[in-house]
Amino acid sequence: MAEIVPMPKLGFDMAEGKLVRKVVQDGQPIQKGEILAEVETDKATLEVEAYVGGVVKGWLVEEGESVPVGANMVVIAAPDEVVDLEALAGKKPPASPAAPMAAAPVAAASTAEAVSPSANGGLLRISPIARRMADELGIDPRSVKGTGPEGRITKKDIESFAASAKTAPAIAPAIAPATAPATAPATAPATAPATAPATRAAPVPTPVTVTYEDTTIPLTKLRSVIARRMAESKTTVPHFYVTSEIDMGPVMELRKQLNALSEAVKLSVNDFVVKAVALALREIPGLNASFNGDSLVRHGHVNIGNAVAVEAGLLTVVVKDADTKSLSQISAEVKAMAARARESKMKPDDVEGATFTISNLGMYDVDSFVAIINPPDGAILAVGSALEVPVVVGGGLAVGWRMKATISADHRVTDGAAAAQFMQAVKKNLEAPLRLML
Repeated sequence: MAEIVPMPKLGFDMAEGKLVRKVVQDGQPIQKGEILAEVETDKATLEVEAYVGGVVKGWLVEEGESVPVGANMVVIAAPDEVVDLEALAGKKPPASPAAPMAAAPVAAASTAEAVSPSANGGLLRISPIARRMADELGIDPRSVKGTGPEGRITKKDIESFAASAKTAPAIAPAIAPATAPATAPATAPATAPATAPATRAAPVPTPVTVTYEDTTIPLTKLRSVIARRMAESKTTVPHFYVTSEIDMGPVMELRKQLNALSEAVKLSVNDFVVKAVALALREIPGLNASFNGDSLVRHGHVNIGNAVAVEAGLLTVVVKDADTKSLSQISAEVKAMAARARESKMKPDDVEGATFTISNLGMYDVDSFVAIINPPDGAILAVGSALEVPVVVGGGLAVGWRMKATISADHRVTDGAAAAQFMQAVKKNLEAPLRLML
């Protein structure tokens, strides 16, 4: 029996999605669980899996089209099943009999525009960072071929174009001297050869005027969502903060030993932090909770979100049941999900279900900071760098590893004492990291 696959709901606040790419075309077979399409939500571009197997009989949504959640997207049926798309979906399929007649002019137009790969009906698809970089380098983005989704121009495209154009400025100096002698012979006979060198004036450099203009950068969907959610969080969630300094010497030593045992698995400091936080949430479950109007939801699973910086903003990838997983499992999952996030190839499960979030800026040489809670989480932990600093040991000075971490907590969900106990539990787990191996 034919199945109509709707636009899926890939986030609790998702209202619509845009079909970025049809992975499986009309008439092609697909197995249950295989990637059917790539859909762009407010947060990211995600891969959608088919929940039934069969043959794709017809797409009801075109690439680049945005439709509400639940709208009919594609029809899948048995290979020999005849499907009346118009009757089944209540609308005509995208391809109509008149389409072949209209295809020729479109093809001709696309051929004519081949010299401007980024042109798409007058719409230039370019990321804000790429646009700013193009402005700074004086590059016309319309001459750059985009390699992102739908031909979108990315930062890498601008860098590649600039690198390939580095030889162009070298041609100008080579040509300029050739034009200078053209006027020299006309004036040379009027001046005595003996006095010419003495009266030649040094060239006066032409002043260069540099102007800086404001650039208006349209918000991406992801940046718009970040702006809205963070503003809502800071204005509606009563934040409070607790900071703790942690002796990271034992973690650094254990990490060095474990990484020396295997070339395949390389643990990061963040992997230890994720496991330490997950175990602390089991010990202090009041922080693994969300505010729900007239009640609190205390989550049964410990799912740790990890903030990942991507070109368009910030995404959170989620390690499910982190308290039950080994350090190597946590490491592998975070690396794989972060890579998919940066390539815009995430799965819905990568970004959903967090009960607590960690924002780690330690790799950027940040001493300490505070983070904004990502609703519906009840708290977020901001982690700074693990640094070698002077410390007092046994009444004397020594060099030790220290890291500062600050929890931002929702005062509707918890209180200062519970947050302080949670930070003590995290500190205990990291200062005796063999606990994380049990």
